[in-house]
Amino acid sequence: MQSCELAATITAIACAIANNCSEEEVTIMASAFNQLGDTLATILAQESFINAQKDTGKSQKECKKNVEG
Repeated sequence: MQSCELAATITAIACAIANNCSEEEVTIMASAFNQLGDTLATILAQESFINAQKDTGKSQKECKKNVEG
């Protein structure tokens, strides 16, 4: 799926939700989807950090030691 197709699909889904759910339901769903996105970003960032540590051979203790001086 191309990026514009994805954006159009998401927009269509948002419009369908907005037209078929109450304001309170939409508010809860919007909050839940924001939390989902933030949580996924956190998971990916943590995995990236762990992989970078493995690639450089540094442990978290070594990193902390370097930061503390």
